[in-house]
Amino acid sequence: MNDLANIPAWLEGLPRWQPLERLQGKESADVCVVGLGGSGLAAVTRLLELGRTVVGVDAGPVAAAAAGRNGGLLLAGTAAFHHDAERVLGADEALRWFADTQAEIDRMLLETPGLARRSGSLRIAADAAELDDCRAQFEAMRSAGLPVKEYSGPEGEGLLFPQDACFNPPARHRELALRAIAAGARLYENSRVTALSGKRVETEAGSIDCAAVIVAVDGNLALLLPELAGDVKPLRLQMLATEPDPVNIPRPVYYRHGFEYWQQLADGRVLLGGFRDRGGPGEWGAEPVPGEAVQQQLERFLRDHLGVRSRISHRWAATVGYRDQLLPVFAEVRDSVWAVGGYNGTGNVVGSLLARRAAERVTAAG
Repeated sequence: MNDLANIPAWLEGLPRWQPLERLQGKESADVCVVGLGGSGLAAVTRLLELGRTVVGVDAGPVAAAAAGRNGGLLLAGTAAFHHDAERVLGADEALRWFADTQAEIDRMLLETPGLARRSGSLRIAADAAELDDCRAQFEAMRSAGLPVKEYSGPEGEGLLFPQDACFNPPARHRELALRAIAAGARLYENSRVTALSGKRVETEAGSIDCAAVIVAVDGNLALLLPELAGDVKPLRLQMLATEPDPVNIPRPVYYRHGFEYWQQLADGRVLLGGFRDRGGPGEWGAEPVPGEAVQQQLERFLRDHLGVRSRISHRWAATVGYRDQLLPVFAEVRDSVWAVGGYNGTGNVVGSLLARRAAERVTAAG
């Protein structure tokens, strides 16, 4: 596995990224955004729209962590299937979350039309019990007037969600970063935060004076905000990708309650992630590098279940934030310090939505 270098397949074919400067010396802005993944860049973009000056920093390159290393799915709703969300949140609140995330997908597609597409997605049952659960989800969604169809096809039986989408995560996030810079944001890579308050953010070689801070780092949220250590726990997710294969996978698939997920790109490459629940307790807090136990299960599933025979070209991992609660962190955890994260592995849409809301909150506060 070491020869595959822990590089996500999403980077294949992208233009060479010109690294941004490291923050050195003093800066000032209305708001400092910590984290330049999907959530952080959504906050930066919204702050600029609201007329605020922004400095953004990241410990590594733009979208180098989970924001650029995930499955590339844009799914409406919360981290739970809709009928489960109804049980936890109530029908009205679950419906609001679905509607808001669906609107966020629509907005994201308009924002970067060449880098995301309306593909639809499937939830495929792994066994009879899960198929019964799919039927319960179908009835709940149909009763709520939400877009869903029963599905039976080559992938198996389950549900089709026609309004879901997919995208290339690092391609989209890099585009958002470049747009933000062109609009006046000052973004810095390789600028690890060492201390922060609502008035000042310190990095290894510089500092930012500001009136508010938005921390959007998901898996590493508790490292920057230790008060969240008992709430947001880091978990390793793993993926692999192949060279182009003749199998036909028209749209992204969720399988076994979402523990496995895969899609096929336009050039025929297959991307597969999952089995984090079968990697043992060592997946919690693990370094974001591929682990042999999970990678072996991914490869076996790739060959035996998906029938993909092409050579594996990439293996990679990422750290994401998990909570015991269904909804992510969205809170002012210190005076003028807002945190968003703990997306339970489904942050592409809800992270963008909540980061934009955080930008609106800090703007309204002054």
